Amino acid sequence: MQQTFKSLQDLLRIEKKKHILFLFMLTYEIYRRMGIGLKLVHRMEQWFENNGAEYSYIATDDANEPSVSLFTDKCGYAKFRNPSVLVHPVFAHRLPVNNRVTIIKLTPSDAESLYRHRFSTTEFFPRDIDAVLNNHLNLGTFLALPKGYNWAGPDKFLSSPPENWAVMSVWNCKDVFKLEVKGVSKLIKGIAKTTRVVDRAFPFLRLPSFPKIFSPFGLHMLYGLGGSGPLYTKFIKSLFGFAHNLAKECKCGVVATEVSSEDPLKLAIPHWKVLSFTDLWCIKRLGEDYSDGSVGDWRKSQPGLSIFVDPREF
Repeated sequence: MQQTFKSLQDLLRIEKKKHILFLFMLTYEIYRRMGIGLKLVHRMEQWFENNGAEYSYIATDDANEPSVSLFTDKCGYAKFRNPSVLVHPVFAHRLPVNNRVTIIKLTPSDAESLYRHRFSTTEFFPRDIDAVLNNHLNLGTFLALPKGYNWAGPDKFLSSPPENWAVMSVWNCKDVFKLEVKGVSKLIKGIAKTTRVVDRAFPFLRLPSFPKIFSPFGLHMLYGLGGSGPLYTKFIKSLFGFAHNLAKECKCGVVATEVSSEDPLKLAIPHWKVLSFTDLWCIKRLGEDYSDGSVGDWRKSQPGLSIFVDPREF
């Protein structure tokens, strides 16, 4: 990264060895407005087509005007979906979990059965969900059930589920990358540190404390959220409390999830607005001689109430 690149040719030589560098190079001011980003996008699209991809899509912060302009104005992408990324700090204290809810950890096989039977029609559901659930970064799939319910395997559950239940999986992004917020004053850093000191000293007060995001921090990604019943969102909140406490044990700075902007979970899942944001997905069709089954042209499909976010993409 410390090397100085004098031409696009220099960049493309490295592209053959370390593709991921270019995703970050686009964020450097000194390389903007030189046409490099446009040529890199075209090169990646060419690679996609050569490997049988039918569509190309990108995800960016809705407020990132330079990125949105590059893809929609110059590269032929269309705005596709506007999911919400919900972020919650990991406090120094634990969050309570409803004592009328029992949370169990499913085996990858049981989790796969549940997801395939109840979520396979959810938009963006990964066909290789088994690969996701068996990945070493997957920390587990957790099922919230009414207290006293006897889990006897997925077959019995699917044939006769309880009135209320919820499910959630946890992905360990901490072991893949770290984030850091820079550019804030020493005063703000001092206030944030003070909130954590007080929270740590008096955890029984359950005071909201600002996360340690001004130094490198990791996060857990919550995905595969779903369930059923009139108390479904309350069960999800219990799962969220469980996931928060798990992240605390793993020394994460925040927990995050991504949901459809129309999903009722957007209001049910605890999050801080100051840390959360609206994502923008843009899509481009790379060819016109195929059809995606019943969907036809995916660009024209109507958004569903819920989405299934593949944590590998996050």
